[in-house]
Amino acid sequence: MAGHSTYNPQNPLLKWFEARLPIGGLIHSSFIVFPNPRNLNYWWTFGGILAFMLVAQIATGVVLVMHYTPHASLAFNSVEGIMRDVNYGWLLRYLHANGASMFFIAVYIHIFRGLYYGSYKNPREVLWVLGMIIFLLMMATGFMGYVLPWGQMSFWGATVITNLFSAIPLVGEKIVIWLWGGFSVDNATLNRFFSLHYLLPFMIAGVVILHIWALHIPGSNNPTGVSVKDKQDTLPFHPYFTVKDAFGLVCFLILYCWFVFYLPNYMGHADNYIEANPLVTPAHIVPEWYFLPFYAILRSIPSKLGGVICMFGAIAVLFAVPWLDTSKVRSANFRPLYRQFFWIFVAVAIGLGYLGSAPPEGGYVIASRILTVYYFFHFLVILPLLGLFEKPLPLPASITESVLGKGAAAVTAGAPSAPQTK
Repeated sequence: MAGHSTYNPQNPLLKWFEARLPIGGLIHSSFIVFPNPRNLNYWWTFGGILAFMLVAQIATGVVLVMHYTPHASLAFNSVEGIMRDVNYGWLLRYLHANGASMFFIAVYIHIFRGLYYGSYKNPREVLWVLGMIIFLLMMATGFMGYVLPWGQMSFWGATVITNLFSAIPLVGEKIVIWLWGGFSVDNATLNRFFSLHYLLPFMIAGVVILHIWALHIPGSNNPTGVSVKDKQDTLPFHPYFTVKDAFGLVCFLILYCWFVFYLPNYMGHADNYIEANPLVTPAHIVPEWYFLPFYAILRSIPSKLGGVICMFGAIAVLFAVPWLDTSKVRSANFRPLYRQFFWIFVAVAIGLGYLGSAPPEGGYVIASRILTVYYFFHFLVILPLLGLFEKPLPLPASITESVLGKGAAAVTAGAPSAPQTK
């Protein structure tokens, strides 16, 4: 599936460099002539959007740390100094803070698209697992970044989440002390989290490179889930999909900028504008919105150890999806039963997000338990059984047929290949 490079620089200097380090040929074969299924829709633009958001987060983060002081008595005021005294510091901070939320919005859409169209199925299992590793690293990075402003919600969020590890038998207390760097959340904890928050995005970038490499071996999946059969099924990445990705990115950036300039604190918490105080506990401790579904699962289990196991199990089960789904058909477009269960699962995930923000009492806890049971039921029972009992709809003979119809596809198949697809 990988595109063969026809890159031949005319400039003598570029030709000399290419003969010794063929970066130009690699870029040309991977992002210019690389063949993609011709029926990709706008849900496939979120891969490029995520790449852009990663670069944006690293760039704004590097500038912000030039003005941030990772010390328990200075961190809060240094963030206020960034907002008030640094030229365009308010813009950098809002870009970075809202960028984290936009990053997670894009990654959740990317994951749900993969689940709907079966992008985790053979031969893309490693691609899916690498994507889940990126998701896990994003969650760790986001959590540690949330601690850095050292406001009330930062401090108590770090206290609650790190304390979860104490539920692990035998070694739990030692892990918590190691995470804290002492016997409470304090300056050593802040320094640890700052160091890891700075390091992990570069680790994410490394795994993203592996993710793209793994994608370029079998090529992209497509809305029909039908494999590429000949060159008529594909189009070169440039200009067809660069233009499509650029349009999708512009639309996404409009939403991003709307939050940055008009609702910069909408996805944050007001208590985080109060400096951390270990003697005053907030009335209701909640993490950032993108952790809320997993937080609801954690709180729905009466046992502390059971809650921790279920919370991490909710993430771990996503890694196993390629082997839990027994259906031979990839796309939900041709799986009527799975399509219904998929949208129920989306509603369950949104419901868990809402319940994670609600007080852990009364009907909220009961609803959280019901949705938690369904969350695991979807992956561990419904996915394996659907592949055995579901009757899928007939698949198109080729990607070209799904786009042009049978008659036009037959005419196109008899025509010579377009030069740019070679």
